[in-house]
Amino acid sequence: MKYPVRRFKNLGVGLKELEPFVRDGQHLLTGKPFKRLGGMRSREALANWLICAAINFEQKSERLSFTSDPVGGDGIIFDSETKSTWVTEHVLVPRLRPNESAKNPKDIGTRILEAVALKKGKGGAAYASGKQLVVFLDTEGGPWFPNRVARELPEKLDFDDVWLVALQGVEEGEYVYNVVELAASEGSCPIWRVRIGKHFNTWTVARVQ
Repeated sequence: MKYPVRRFKNLGVGLKELEPFVRDGQHLLTGKPFKRLGGMRSREALANWLICAAINFEQKSERLSFTSDPVGGDGIIFDSETKSTWVTEHVLVPRLRPNESAKNPKDIGTRILEAVALKKGKGGAAYASGKQLVVFLDTEGGPWFPNRVARELPEKLDFDDVWLVALQGVEEGEYVYNVVELAASEGSCPIWRVRIGKHFNTWTVARVQ
């Protein structure tokens, strides 16, 4: 059975549509889901966009785009060449308020692992199998080490892969994000840096690990 889905015409159109929510920042954290995108939140759409941009760079193509998920997920990444799909589930690691930091002095790596465990605990393999877990990191509190976090992921992960996206900073009006593939890697985790142009009509990607 085929289900109707919504998607942007291309990644360039999608980036421009996401511009006001990225600039707002708070919308990424607390904004209401988009009905037009099947309930996807702005941070979920942005994270899916960033993963597509990173993998398209790696493959030297424009194969990947993303769509709404008609059966309730957080978006589907679609490969136009192979026709394969990646169903995504997303989880937020939020920034702690000052009073919360004193009560919860856990490092960022620990909080990422707890977020993964929380999603895995929703239903184990029946819930996670065949899906990509995407962690949206919005936090401060010192450095964290992707390779170390990857080694500490559950041996029986259930999800096919774990991705993480995080804002690195805003430089001269350009938004700079890291995209990290945590689970399906051997040795060092692949990390891409995606730099969004200040007018949100261009972007560049570099492999940094």
